[in-house]
Amino acid sequence: MVIVAMLIVCLLPATELPNTGLNDKLEHTTAYVLLTLWFAGLYPRSRYWVVALGLFLMGVTIEFAQAAMHMGRQGDVRDVIANSAGIAAGIALAFAGLGGWAQWIDGWTRGRATVKPD
Repeated sequence: MVIVAMLIVCLLPATELPNTGLNDKLEHTTAYVLLTLWFAGLYPRSRYWVVALGLFLMGVTIEFAQAAMHMGRQGDVRDVIANSAGIAAGIALAFAGLGGWAQWIDGWTRGRATVKPD
């Protein structure tokens, strides 16, 4: 569902985009940090590389789609760089302890707030 929402927002015509007041590249970086942390919370550390690769490929694919659709959107290599920075920051935060959030919540709701890392 998170990916579907991301795809919809990324492929909307430019005239229908909400104005967040943030710099475009900051929006990209923030979105990919949050996406990376979301999936790093669902997958074990041993699969973080799959999360990173999948999100990178999604970002590149979106940029190609934006370049091809001719609806006020354009592909931009700088967006791919911003996305990649967000992925790298998200992976770093995941390794720093934010990655196992889903397992931590599951353990906490079951009355055991400690979860062993992979």
